[in-house]
Amino acid sequence: MNVTGTAGNGSCGGEEPVPLPTFSTAAKVRVAITCLLFLSSASCNGAVLWAAARAPRRHRRLPRVRVLMANLAAADLLVTVVVMPLDAAWNVTVQWYGGDAACRALMFLKLAAMYASAFVTVVIALDRHAAIVTPLAVGSAERRNKAMLCAAWGLSAVLALPQAFVFRTVRRSRPRRFVQCATVGSFGAHWQETLYNMFTFACLFLLPLLVMMLCYGRVLAAISGRMRDARGSPQGIQLRRSSNNIPRARMRTLKMSIVIVLTFVVCWTPYYLLGLWYWFSPEMLTREKVPPSLSHILFLFGLFNTCLDPLIYRLFTVHFRRELWRACRCARRRHERDVPSTLTGSFRVSTAARRAGDSPGGPGKHELEVTAGAARCQLCRRRTVESFM
Repeated sequence: MNVTGTAGNGSCGGEEPVPLPTFSTAAKVRVAITCLLFLSSASCNGAVLWAAARAPRRHRRLPRVRVLMANLAAADLLVTVVVMPLDAAWNVTVQWYGGDAACRALMFLKLAAMYASAFVTVVIALDRHAAIVTPLAVGSAERRNKAMLCAAWGLSAVLALPQAFVFRTVRRSRPRRFVQCATVGSFGAHWQETLYNMFTFACLFLLPLLVMMLCYGRVLAAISGRMRDARGSPQGIQLRRSSNNIPRARMRTLKMSIVIVLTFVVCWTPYYLLGLWYWFSPEMLTREKVPPSLSHILFLFGLFNTCLDPLIYRLFTVHFRRELWRACRCARRRHERDVPSTLTGSFRVSTAARRAGDSPGGPGKHELEVTAGAARCQLCRRRTVESFM
């Protein structure tokens, strides 16, 4: 198992008579679950991105949290469309059929997607830290977040670039011809490969975890200090209700970001711990100390994190599901009104003429109904924008 490598299929090295990997029952179950995770993650993260794109053009800026969640959804969607299909196809084919260029490119994209998901989660933690600990700096928050997001995406590409050089197609002829995408031959000694894997592990998991723990530790300390000051004040009740305390919407966003971090830690920690064990004791696989199904389960549990992020966003966003449904209904009504069919248009014209002939003031009443319907649709869109963040 290698978090930077072969998606659980193992690697081949030299001409040693080691058993070749097969499409086992555990691998078949892994492929089936990966397909379900792909459909779930693609639909959920796609809905978050679609909601972010629904902002009217007259709005110059999106709320900060909405921009951050859109970037997190984009990172998770990149993991979904790169890592999941690659893992499923690789487990089915067992060996590598894509050639050397595809091997290097896909290994680069795989690690870059995983880096981006972790780093954007760190940016969310830094934004919540700034919003709670230094709320007076809100004026520069948008510019700061934009710089941090650009750094997160750029750093993801830079740190993943070595993948294009250490991975290559490796061929063997015994006991039969077998081709695999692996790091065999890229390192002069085993300690060099272990050092590279440890560097990747530190940048991908340890450093993001450390930054997030420091940020939320300071946030919780700041909240505790404010509550302590409010209780010690002779006007504690008034202080707790004043604007100097943390607004309810900001607290709700803080809880959402904390839950996102917790799911990231819970989902990926078991997989990385197993990877540490393998890096320092690679013979555990050959001696069957760890069943292959455990590696499959832990990797799928890590991928499940991409499905949880948009669900958490919906859970902590006020009326997200209801307003999303209203937006869909308004869009459908607007489409039906703007592009009517010939038959429907004739029927509406005849109906309007009949109403005008039967009752006085008919045309004015019909125009009033159309105007009211358009106003309701506009109000629906405005509520959608306001409630999404």
